Amino acid sequence: MNKTDINVIEEVNLNKPIFIEALPGIGHVGKLAIDHLIDNLNATKFAELHSPYFPPQVFIDENGLIENMNNEFYYLKEFGEDKRDYIFLVGNSQALSPEGQFILSGEILDFVEGYGIEMIYTLGGLATGQPIENSKIFGVATNIETIEILKEAGVEIRSADGGIVGASGLLLGLSKLRGITGLCLMAETPGYFIDAEAAEAILLKLSKLLNITVDTEKLDERAEETKMMISKAQQIEQEMLGKNKQSADDLRYIG
Repeated sequence: MNKTDINVIEEVNLNKPIFIEALPGIGHVGKLAIDHLIDNLNATKFAELHSPYFPPQVFIDENGLIENMNNEFYYLKEFGEDKRDYIFLVGNSQALSPEGQFILSGEILDFVEGYGIEMIYTLGGLATGQPIENSKIFGVATNIETIEILKEAGVEIRSADGGIVGASGLLLGLSKLRGITGLCLMAETPGYFIDAEAAEAILLKLSKLLNITVDTEKLDERAEETKMMISKAQQIEQEMLGKNKQSADDLRYIG
């Protein structure tokens, strides 16, 4: 494979869908939340992405079967009080290199723009490096109007402190260049384990912003499944990136 391949499983017509990205990152907060939402709401997978920019590895399950590194696109039609359409981006990996992140993020946006998206949400964890009792939700946006919407929803605005690394930040930045409105929600998390409580906090805030209802009862079970799936991948990636250790300040970045 020498280029990214997006395999469309089902042709679907969507009406100005909201695009929500939730790939693995710090505490796997966004991924855990949207994996749960997809299961809870029976969203439908309609495309799968494979790319040479993913880490050079596969997963092995308890039966000895392998799973390729991939991203998946799911959709919901006319859901919630506002009867909106949605596209969710989930998966077991982000691109490994900075160049790969830029290229893959552009290819993802090219694909979802074909469905007429006008709004993007990205989800991530904000690492504190220490235990916390209740996860606060922070937010940033591409314009001041969206900042005001976040404030009205009780989201604390993140300002002039650190950055947003990985897909959650880059997809938002590239969306702004394309004239697409967007925001990022970040849940506080220690950053060194799969955080179901932070995932629940971000999912509840997302539900409020989107005017939808989601049952969060089984998030702890999903957290254990996610932990098993990604533990080996984390170890391999850390070894590959070990020569470029981040400084202590990087704990305040979002992934």
